[in-house]
Amino acid sequence: MIKKSILLSSIILLLTFNGCSSEEKETQEINNMISKNEYVLTSTDSKQYIVKKEANAFILDGAKDKVIIFDIFATWCPPCRASASHLSSLQKKYKDNLVIIGITIEDNIENSKLLEFAKTYNAKYILVNSDQNRKLADAIVKELGLGDRYPIPTMAMYKNGKLINHFVGMVEEEFVESDIKKALGL
Repeated sequence: MIKKSILLSSIILLLTFNGCSSEEKETQEINNMISKNEYVLTSTDSKQYIVKKEANAFILDGAKDKVIIFDIFATWCPPCRASASHLSSLQKKYKDNLVIIGITIEDNIENSKLLEFAKTYNAKYILVNSDQNRKLADAIVKELGLGDRYPIPTMAMYKNGKLINHFVGMVEEEFVESDIKKALGL
């Protein structure tokens, strides 16, 4: 019994004075951001995007006065695949005033699979692949009141923190464009 107590005490002391590795520190920093309602997303080209949740809104850093569309999708989802080219068309048409971020709900998906999706389905907008994806998608869907088991694709459109509209399932490009125009005052 005494040997077990000494062994346990030694392990606790070792862990206490060992400190955190750089990977653990990075995880702690990300967790601190999460607790502040910030989500750090990394795109397939390694750029980072920060989304902040303020009240019931989601705001992309550096995108003031732009329309933001969060497209919650999966690479295996047929309606998601069909939506990709329409979203790309809108991104191209409103390039200076629109940011589309594709948030995959697939955990631990490799970037190569997302890049293959982008190439195959003409997804020419930001695709993010982070451990924050699911958390952000769940938070957006919760604010939309869609429940825990939400359908995909789900798109949420914001401008300066204000929810413009959201779409569930395959939606005609014209409907999304109409809301973009209204949000931009066109």
